[in-house]
Amino acid sequence: MHADDVPTTAAQVARMVAEQHPQWAALPVTPVAEFGTDHCLFRLGDDLVARMPRVDWAADQAASDATWLPVLAPHLPVPVPVPVALGEPDDSYPFVWSVAPWLPGAPPTADNADPHALAADLGGFVRALHAVDADGGPTKTGTTRGTPVRGWDDAVRQAIDEAGDRVDRVAVVAAWEDCLAAPDWAGDPVWIHGDLLAGNLLVRDRRLSAVIDWGALGVGDPAPDLQPAWATLPAAARDEFRAAVGCDDDTWRRGRGWALAPALTGIPYYWDTVPAFAQRGLRTVAAVLADLDGQ
Repeated sequence: MHADDVPTTAAQVARMVAEQHPQWAALPVTPVAEFGTDHCLFRLGDDLVARMPRVDWAADQAASDATWLPVLAPHLPVPVPVPVALGEPDDSYPFVWSVAPWLPGAPPTADNADPHALAADLGGFVRALHAVDADGGPTKTGTTRGTPVRGWDDAVRQAIDEAGDRVDRVAVVAAWEDCLAAPDWAGDPVWIHGDLLAGNLLVRDRRLSAVIDWGALGVGDPAPDLQPAWATLPAAARDEFRAAVGCDDDTWRRGRGWALAPALTGIPYYWDTVPAFAQRGLRTVAAVLADLDGQ
């Protein structure tokens, strides 16, 4: 997936668990078929999962989860994967890793989730997260999600060039520039998840049941958490999500930017390595353009 990938195997994880957490040494280790961009996942028995960073930009996530998810979890309406243990690097593996509860459920699809209930549940989750006291939380810096979206301008314009005729260049540039024209967040920084894509959400009984993968966690502009309005939810449920979150027009416009930026940069990056991720980016871009056309 990445030029500097550090993949792991079940045998490697089993050995590290046995050496560092012998209380779980007898549990079977099973690779999880679903994957994201920055971790390999392995079931430990029925109730636990080992999260193994596969790239250096995810190296700090285990420690972040262990520090901050226990703070946030009591305030949130659905479970989050609070780590129960951390693992250390060794001679064969370079990163701190974590063991967390296995949260049952599956990413939402048109077949397993009620889109209107999911929009209301997810909007309520975002609103609850943004309301948690953010004093002392890790402030977003540089060009990370939660900082001004214009920090992605060069990368987005390069991605538009690289995407070529896969996107409508004129329409996409106009949409992106509308996002850039929205005023910056003037309120107090808030807690954000930062990556509320379908793969980081779980549903059971057609409702939101958990939110996972907190690698973009931090304190900043709330706009990145509006990304699912275009990247995750169908258009018919978009207004319900916005109503449940509660946000002003400028934050909504910046939210479009935080849907567009990773979608556009992901199209050329994943086109050959993970085509499903590139296609997801194309669908998100199409959703943003259709939304703007409908105004």
